Amino acid sequence: MADYSIGDPIADTKAPAVPLENRWDERRFTAKLVNPANRRKHRVIVVGTGLAGGSAGATLAEQGYHVVQFCFQDSPRRAHSVAAQGGINAAKNYRNDGDSVYRLFYDTVKGGDFRSRESNVYRLAQVSAQIIDQAVAQGVPFAREYGGLLDTRSFGGVQVQRTFYARGQTGQQLLIGAYQALSRQIDAGNVELHARTEMLDLVVVDGRARGIVARDLVTGEIRTHLADAVVLATGGYGNVFYLSTNAKGSNATAIWRAHKRGAYFANPCYTQIHPTCIPRSGEHQSKLTLMSESLRNDGRIWVPKEKGDTRPPAQIPEVERDYYLERLYPSFGNLVPRDIASRAAKNICDAGFGVGPGGLGVYLDFADAISRMGRPAIEARYGNLFDMYQRITAEDPYEVPMRIYPAIHYTMGGLWVDYDLQSTVPGLFVIGEANFSDHGANRLGASALMQGLADGYFVLPATVNDYLGQGKLDEVTAGDPAVTRTQAEVRERVERLLSVNGTRSVDSFHRELGLMMWDHCGMARTEAGLRKALERIPELRAEFWRDVRIPGTGAELNQELEKAGRVADFLELAELLLLDALVREESCGGHFREEHQTPDGEARRDDEQFSYVAAWEHGEKPVLHREELVFEHVHPTQRSYT
Repeated sequence: MADYSIGDPIADTKAPAVPLENRWDERRFTAKLVNPANRRKHRVIVVGTGLAGGSAGATLAEQGYHVVQFCFQDSPRRAHSVAAQGGINAAKNYRNDGDSVYRLFYDTVKGGDFRSRESNVYRLAQVSAQIIDQAVAQGVPFAREYGGLLDTRSFGGVQVQRTFYARGQTGQQLLIGAYQALSRQIDAGNVELHARTEMLDLVVVDGRARGIVARDLVTGEIRTHLADAVVLATGGYGNVFYLSTNAKGSNATAIWRAHKRGAYFANPCYTQIHPTCIPRSGEHQSKLTLMSESLRNDGRIWVPKEKGDTRPPAQIPEVERDYYLERLYPSFGNLVPRDIASRAAKNICDAGFGVGPGGLGVYLDFADAISRMGRPAIEARYGNLFDMYQRITAEDPYEVPMRIYPAIHYTMGGLWVDYDLQSTVPGLFVIGEANFSDHGANRLGASALMQGLADGYFVLPATVNDYLGQGKLDEVTAGDPAVTRTQAEVRERVERLLSVNGTRSVDSFHRELGLMMWDHCGMARTEAGLRKALERIPELRAEFWRDVRIPGTGAELNQELEKAGRVADFLELAELLLLDALVREESCGGHFREEHQTPDGEARRDDEQFSYVAAWEHGEKPVLHREELVFEHVHPTQRSYT
């Protein structure tokens, strides 16, 4: 499917027309309020309990709303945010090294290859400092210097040290902080938590989001939950590639079903490749393991200068090593942004200089840092990461270099939202990785945790107030035709999946889809490859619905049924992702079209034709609505990290 139509332009009308630095203050002041007594009368559904969802649920409940929260894990603490390792950015300038709100804003817009909104990014930079204060007040054990001050380190794409961290467990520690706040509200009766429950559809009544249909994953019961507003905080869709750094349960069902109910999907082709992952070891693998980008602070990346050099790394003299990032990008060295580091690793391996099985790896070497600072200092910074690497590979990174290779990690695309984080379906708000709003075509390291907590703790609570303060919403009951129709459609879909009774496992379809997506829409993309995948996807989808095998029933714990619903959605989302990549005939950030590159192999943007957000409307033929990007402060230039 390469058939689509062009719809009317779309615009964000919620960002005030005032100077950039005043927009968020102005929006909060003009937002309507709901008085405390009336907040108790409103129900807000929050789907997801990661950093974005957990912080949003806790904060909305603290304000007085009755929050109904959902997660498919057995506990909110098992949300995938727990896997984030290296840190969280904030413009506090504790190092006195030239950082500022404006510099964080500038680095983020530039790092995203000038494909993000200035208004949203500047607000993110403003709010960042408040996040650290909030987390410290919750007891998050950030690393500290000898004198007791919070410590910071660098991440890719910047020349300052603005990343706060808790060893290699930053996501886990921040999630515990949000979970504590959420648990307090659960105990107070302000949050009604439904664990082991998966959202399967969005209830839209009179054009507004008024609830969800969800399945209890233990009993199989399908129920409708109604509310005055719905918040999706369900993460990204990286598992469309099958092998990724995401948890196996991470999926796109919530946002994809919302898309089919009218929420536009923005920039689906913007997927991020992380440069420092443990290389794939064989066909048996079901996921990949991330090694934090923070390791690039002290680890040096290199390959042998001679092709096919299979000597142990310790036997390769310094003069026979190519520290290619330091050679190609001397100003940033090993701390170039993720998209550039990933493509450089791919290029060097494709040229025959890679190390390890199949030549799909490069060295990340800590020998210099250990010699300079001593092993105890490295253990204090990265000890748990080194331990994890050794358990997985049986190699000791204190003695031999790590081997790393790029892998699918994060998705910058997601549901389209305005400045208020509201989708094109009124009453449906989307936060964290589930929306598209802040990162453009490439996310800088340590900015995912920043965005999730900014959205949940500070932005959403103000904008939901404004929506609910607009006026009284009509009462919706379980017997409303739109409600019963949506629930019936969910039941029919589940029954249809169970009735196929084919011969192929769900995983076999997912694995085939993922390999196709990686080959044709991974680190490098071509028109021919994208068209080939677009021809195959409908065939694979038809085979799925004709031949998938799902044992068991729907009235019990049935993980194959769970996976089948998610893979069915990936088979649809993949087609839109490929189409978006085909239409965007330029290279920018994580979207690298081989037809559009500089003589040096760098991404070549086309600002004249493609300086827009692609917002796709669902239909028999997808409809492309363009949101033109306006740059008043950071003017697009050719990105340079040399």
